Amino acid sequence: MIRLKMIDTENIEDVLALSIRDDQKGFVISTAESLAKAYVYSDTAYPFAVYDDDTLVGFIMMGYYELKKYYTLWEFMIDQKYQGKGYGRQALKLGLQYVWDRFGSVDIYTGVAPGNKVAKHLYESVGFKDTGLVECGMEEMRLIGEGR
Repeated sequence: MIRLKMIDTENIEDVLALSIRDDQKGFVISTAESLAKAYVYSDTAYPFAVYDDDTLVGFIMMGYYELKKYYTLWEFMIDQKYQGKGYGRQALKLGLQYVWDRFGSVDIYTGVAPGNKVAKHLYESVGFKDTGLVECGMEEMRLIGEGR
C-alpha cells in the first residue's frame, strides 16, 4: 500500500539517501536541497516521504507559491531502485489529493524540464496540461482542480 508520511527524526537519513539515475540528475534536485527549501518555506511547503508499506521508495513535496498565488507539485522523485513499478503515479495522486483535501478544489501547477519526457508523460497521465509558459527553463503545466 502506497502512503505518504511526514519526514521526521525516524526517516530523515533514509530520505536523504534517496537517489536517482545519473541521466536524471539534470531534471531532479536532491532531497537535501528539497528539504532545505522546505525548511526555509516551512509555512508553504509540504514534504513527504513515499512508502510502499514500510519501504521508503521516494519523496514528494507539494507547496504554495505565494508570488503567483497557486499550489504546486514542487519536487518529486522516486528512488532509482523503485522506478518503473508504478510508484510515481500512485504517489503523485496522493500528493495531489493532500492539497485538495487540505485546500479545496484548487488548480495545481508544476514545471517540467524540457526533454524530461518521462515526467511529462506521468503528469499528463493524471490530467496536467501544458500552459504554454516557459519560466526559469521549465515548461509550466496545470491540473484544473474541478477536473479531478
